[in-house]
Amino acid sequence: MLKKKLFLFTAALFTVILLAACSGDDASGDSKEDNGKVQVVTTYSIIYDIVKNVGGDKVEIHSLAPIGSNPHEYDPLPEDVQKTTDADAVFYNGLNLEAGNSWFNKLMETAGKSGDDAPVFLMSEGVEAMYLTTEGKEGEEDPHAWLDIRNGIKYAENARDGLIEADPENKEVYEKNAEEYIAKLQELHDKAVAEYNEIPEEERVLVTSEGAFKYFSEAYGFQAEYIWEINQENQGTPEQITRIVDIINEKDITGLFLETSIDGRSMEAVSAETDVPIMGEVFTDSLAEPGEDGDTYIDMMEWNIKTIKEGLSQ
Repeated sequence: MLKKKLFLFTAALFTVILLAACSGDDASGDSKEDNGKVQVVTTYSIIYDIVKNVGGDKVEIHSLAPIGSNPHEYDPLPEDVQKTTDADAVFYNGLNLEAGNSWFNKLMETAGKSGDDAPVFLMSEGVEAMYLTTEGKEGEEDPHAWLDIRNGIKYAENARDGLIEADPENKEVYEKNAEEYIAKLQELHDKAVAEYNEIPEEERVLVTSEGAFKYFSEAYGFQAEYIWEINQENQGTPEQITRIVDIINEKDITGLFLETSIDGRSMEAVSAETDVPIMGEVFTDSLAEPGEDGDTYIDMMEWNIKTIKEGLSQ
């Protein structure tokens, strides 16, 4: 399967390069001149939304991993290669998120954006990384930093700085947009702290499918438990199910939570085994579809705050 994916990826890249060569266009030209907007590529929907809020009407953004998909593992399409080649700025999460099959590094190399001076910006710059604990993965960074809204603020600051570097003539616009957006994020973080302080500390145990809530739990005083630690590993094995069932019974857990971008069968099996209900869905790796609850970073975090608070208060 891995060889097949790598073959398809290579074939897609070759097709794009061949088309660009035949057209005679300069694929690395200044695309900003075409429509007056900075051409931006982001690796997944949450970064897309943060950059959109900071960039406003000065940017046109293409997100690589579609809404609802898994950014840990992604196979870029020919359109992605062309958009990345033409981009004035590329924003990525880092912290091992885009490391699956090395797809991001391969894409940057093919698009001519792998040099030290390339306009490629790390959104998690300045974040204090947390690490995995699964045997064989010790020391690998946990990528889900955005689930701590304080880190979301760092992402917004890095989006501002990257856009200013790519488009210095609109520096004041990006600074103003970032200031207003960061104020909203700080207000939401403060609300989360206040909401969760109403839950007794011993009841603040958050059980999800993937162990994506380490940063969230550290920020808001929870103990994070999960079936598997990260989507790159085997998911929902009998050993993993047995382990979490034992934890749920030992800690007298009263509610479970299922991520919107995760296959629900493993958590449903845990719920059936323990007779503990799934109290609601929460967002981790992706926004909701446009027009639905959770279709922006602020909305998804508001949804998570409310869903977890209500689920653990029943």
